[in-house]
Amino acid sequence: MASTETAVPPGGTPEEKSAPAAQAPAAQDPAAQDPAAQAPVPQDLAGLEAGLDALDAVRIRRASAGQVFMQKVLPPLAAIVLVLVVWQLLYLAKVTDESKLPAPAAVWDSLTTLWNKGTLFSIIWTSVSRGLLGFLASLAIGTPLGLLVARIRIVRAALGPLLSGLQSLPSVAWVPAAVIWLGLTNSALYAIILLGAVPSIANGLVSGIDQIPPVYLRAGRNIGASGLRSAWHIQLPAALPGYLAGLKQGWAFSWRSLMAAELIATSPDLGVGLGTFLDARRTDSDMPGVLLGIIMILFVGIAIDLIVFSPLERRVLRSRGLLARSQ
Repeated sequence: MASTETAVPPGGTPEEKSAPAAQAPAAQDPAAQDPAAQAPVPQDLAGLEAGLDALDAVRIRRASAGQVFMQKVLPPLAAIVLVLVVWQLLYLAKVTDESKLPAPAAVWDSLTTLWNKGTLFSIIWTSVSRGLLGFLASLAIGTPLGLLVARIRIVRAALGPLLSGLQSLPSVAWVPAAVIWLGLTNSALYAIILLGAVPSIANGLVSGIDQIPPVYLRAGRNIGASGLRSAWHIQLPAALPGYLAGLKQGWAFSWRSLMAAELIATSPDLGVGLGTFLDARRTDSDMPGVLLGIIMILFVGIAIDLIVFSPLERRVLRSRGLLARSQ
């Protein structure tokens, strides 16, 4: 009689053998073994991530014409109107003699007189052209000088204190020496501008290079940027904010040095600039003309800053994410 029992394989029944194999992927899944991985993200952590994402997303909005007028045009206009009102009130109150404090209308009459003579723009351009040319020459000298002082220790030890001392020295102190050396010529005026502006530009660049993170310089050396390549591609771009501050200060020193030189070193061969015009009005005791000269000097300084340096400064700050695009 045949037996009805079925032989069982040594490894167990086929169902028993396949059961562990089906459970193996689940047992090897790290997420299935880690209860923390299956837990939902806490609400406060999700809010923190959303906040960080919002900080990274910079909203770029272009300011409307009304906003530009209210934020950038109206405040200076209001300040000018306020100054004129106070000036007129002081004139009407007769706080001093009219020869010392003329009315704003008298200054306006002096301006219209220069306009009618056709000499207004000639006087302004004579000084502006000298100032810009002297500033460009100072830029060409001060930039490599600043690089040398910043990167070579022995040069810094020798010239660093001298540059700081020259920067604190009033430019007007160089006028007598420049006149004796070079005479009453344009060369003397340019020499005074250079002595006033070069130390400021060089020290601004030195300050900017000193603030460069050392990792930038090491990274530049690793990719083969050394010497002039490092100066052009790494040091100058990284030091640009400090360098730009030095340029603004260098222009201020150039302009002030030129005005001091034109006030003292006057000659018919030099032409009539703003400083010469101011000194001539002082000689004639023409107080409206004196105030007009001061206002024109102030106007040129503000105009150069608004046209040249402020746009450069905004562009540099925007490129580093330090200024909103709408500003």
